[in-house]
Amino acid sequence: MPNLTMIEAVNLAMASEMRRDAEVVVLGEDIGRNGGVFRATLGLLDEFGPDRVIDTPLAETLVAAMAIGLSTQGIKAVAEIQFSGFLYPCVDQVVNHATRYRNRTRGRLTCPMVIRAPNSGGIHAPEHHSESLETTFAHMPGLRVVSPSSPTRAYGLLLAAIRDPDPVIFLEPTRLYRLFKQPVEDTGEALPLDTCFIDREGTDITLVSWGAMMHDTRLVADRLAEEGISAEVVDIATLKPLDMDTILESVAKTGRCVIVSESPRAGGWASEVAANLAEHGLLTLFAPVMRVAGYDTVMPLAKQERVYIPDVDRILREVRKVFDIAPK
Repeated sequence: MPNLTMIEAVNLAMASEMRRDAEVVVLGEDIGRNGGVFRATLGLLDEFGPDRVIDTPLAETLVAAMAIGLSTQGIKAVAEIQFSGFLYPCVDQVVNHATRYRNRTRGRLTCPMVIRAPNSGGIHAPEHHSESLETTFAHMPGLRVVSPSSPTRAYGLLLAAIRDPDPVIFLEPTRLYRLFKQPVEDTGEALPLDTCFIDREGTDITLVSWGAMMHDTRLVADRLAEEGISAEVVDIATLKPLDMDTILESVAKTGRCVIVSESPRAGGWASEVAANLAEHGLLTLFAPVMRVAGYDTVMPLAKQERVYIPDVDRILREVRKVFDIAPK
């Protein structure tokens, strides 16, 4: 079983599904001979040819529109947008068309489309290349929003996203693309969508996160274990629809919760999770739910990213506040 980075796992999932299903095509800017800006589609053109690996002009609105048009006519389109900040031109097509076809046609047409994009910061890129847009798309009815946190989850969740009959926004954490490797076997077995994963079981506090911040959250759990604190780690993975039942069950067991997100704090998805905990899990909590998030500013350039993106120490400070209020 090969050890793969996340970007290699994404590539493997697309190649695997294109071999399994002749109706799957990929499209986007520079995805053919160049293999995409991060090389996610490297080698696909040689194997599947230009009819199924389609280089497009530098026009994100066109990429989204092509993917929607193909998908409503029986082709399963997997579109790449080079960076999450370039998704804004796609919003009109996605919101006004992709999300509405099933309802508009009373189920006669569906839109089995995936739009992939690198998401969040950590690679010292400009601000339009470093945004975290999961909440923007999770707010839109009719969309699934997925953000994997490891190579194995990227492989299994991307397979599931391509097979899903409705549109999926698949946000790949740029910082994790080549950060670490995991054994990934090309079994063709998809992971479930709309499900939170219990990444690590614990009894004293629940740490909730997704995407890139899962890496730091796992490190925090390791630090807490050294101090005799047992942290349960929940990987949301599919932000919309949100599997709140798994989070509520975890918090009912631990009584404490810290939610970790890289996106801006105001109106972020951490707020949605916290609101659900207040509404449905208040009586199980020993202390207020804490949020650790990015700041309500544009992602800063270069080395200042390390100030913006929550790190282990910043997460630990919020955890300590919880235990100051409700000691173990």
